[in-house]
Amino acid sequence: MSTLPLEGLTVVSLEQAVAAPFATRQLADLGARVIKIERDTGDFARGYDESVHGMASYFVWLNRGKESVVLDLKSEAGLDALKRLVARADILVQNLAPGAVERLGLGPDEALALNPRLIHVSISGYGRGGSHEQKKAYDLLVQCEAGLLSVTGTPAEPAKVGISIADICAGMYAYSGILTALYQRRETGRGDVLEISMLEALAEWMGQPYFYAQYGGRQQPRTGAQHATIAPYGPFAASDGTVFFSIQNEREWANFCATVLGRPELGADPRFASNTLRVKNREQLHARIDAVLGATPTAEVLARLDAAGIANAQMRSMRELSEHPQLAARDRWRDVDSPVGPLRTLLPPVTSRASSVRLGPVPALGEHTAAVLAELAAGTTAAIR
Repeated sequence: MSTLPLEGLTVVSLEQAVAAPFATRQLADLGARVIKIERDTGDFARGYDESVHGMASYFVWLNRGKESVVLDLKSEAGLDALKRLVARADILVQNLAPGAVERLGLGPDEALALNPRLIHVSISGYGRGGSHEQKKAYDLLVQCEAGLLSVTGTPAEPAKVGISIADICAGMYAYSGILTALYQRRETGRGDVLEISMLEALAEWMGQPYFYAQYGGRQQPRTGAQHATIAPYGPFAASDGTVFFSIQNEREWANFCATVLGRPELGADPRFASNTLRVKNREQLHARIDAVLGATPTAEVLARLDAAGIANAQMRSMRELSEHPQLAARDRWRDVDSPVGPLRTLLPPVTSRASSVRLGPVPALGEHTAAVLAELAAGTTAAIR
């Protein structure tokens, strides 16, 4: 029988924007009860846009399966309710401004004194201490600080990644850290304190360009949609569109020259005899490729690439992603409920033979306040395990 792996766990989240909500939404998908504490105006991500029948695309994406509870944390009653929830919870997640959770009396030491089995999770821009602790940290700004923009874009101009990548990677590390802490707690019986910095999370993902520059003696260049250190790898113009493909080794290079370009002799050209040389002589390399592909229809180029065993792809729009034949063939789309009606969304990417996921509804602001407060009054909210 399929089960929800985290069923029975309670998460209290003082969350906003992207990073913490992404971590807790994944916990909710796996069956955890996630109680999202909001101010009377709500998580400000509710107002980022109105694209989803009046709701914000960010909020819809990040908050399914949660309970929305509005508390006035400046009031004695609101703060008391929060502390009583935390005392009974398994996990507290927060990404408030630096120092805010301490001012609420729920810093790591205070919270664990209240609940020794609690897993206390803080996500911040730059971490505790240091010159940047109090700096505001938004996704694009952290992309800058982590050096991502120095390797993304064209030689003429840097470009941000088109999604909130610093928030997302911090949320992923919070999620994996929580799962590790739960496993550890099963052995020790004690909670833990986890801290995740957006800068440190994204800097970890910058490992390859860091090593390239630190020990190679030069900055990895910005190369647009071309790969900075592998060639050919990226977009190439066909006669009626653009194709993307990647050559990973010398066997593939020889197959590409013979099958796709129809020029097997190019595979032995000393200027292109290794990836390092192909990158060095990229302009000449692309001229040879463009001379053939530029006169060939896209469908024919893709057919040749497949025949040669060369990895390739189409650049799809969001509409084309929504209609992707592979996602349809694998039955990856589901509907979730929301205040504006059913919304089509993807299943989480990890599938399991033994367990299932729960795609709960997107909550309206304060939808669960009365019910949760009634549980507190009755003393029935999930007990400490």
